[in-house]
Amino acid sequence: MPSPPEVAELPLAPAPDRASDPEFEAFPEPRRPGKRLTLITLSVTAVVALMLVVSLRGEALYSLTSAPPQNVGNLARFQPDGAQSNHWVRGEGSLGTRGAIRYSRPLEDDTFRLAPVTGNPRLWVEVRVPAGLEGPYFVPPASFVGRLVPATKAGLRHSSLPDWVAEVGDGSVPGDAWLLIDGEAPKSTRWALGLVALFTAFAAFNVWGLVRLLRPIRD
Repeated sequence: MPSPPEVAELPLAPAPDRASDPEFEAFPEPRRPGKRLTLITLSVTAVVALMLVVSLRGEALYSLTSAPPQNVGNLARFQPDGAQSNHWVRGEGSLGTRGAIRYSRPLEDDTFRLAPVTGNPRLWVEVRVPAGLEGPYFVPPASFVGRLVPATKAGLRHSSLPDWVAEVGDGSVPGDAWLLIDGEAPKSTRWALGLVALFTAFAAFNVWGLVRLLRPIRD
């Protein structure tokens, strides 16, 4: 039986070297609009995610509070300082009407009232009004338990309140004012921990994608 013919192995042609071939050097660099758009999208979304993490930092830290609320007594005489920022406090007082506003939030049936403490214009209180109880005869409570924070650091949900007061109210929120968010206990803000973890992971994923796209390709 005849043996099968031998097949000669031909050497593979070397890959063209663009650096030494003038014809390749004359070609323009390939356009990559898709890659540029991807880089821009990843960069913007990473920055936005980190900004959201920073804006939710206060609520997330507050949700970890385990101590009972601090009793600050009469709110008319209470002058908070930096050591009491983002703390759970309890106090008594009456709310004034000058500059007070009423507002609502999307996806919530309850409404809210924001008013200064009588005798203490540096301290403002946000009160939640249950649905169906809002009206001209609503009487705000005389004692409050909630989160105490400077008005300028109240977070994303309350950052626009001073502007609303100046726009629709008959007063203004001082630049050094404090906000007491009545009814906001640490357990009620634990949703912020989940969002912080989600946005942190999202930012890390986008940064990882940027590193992968910008890393030089090895031969």
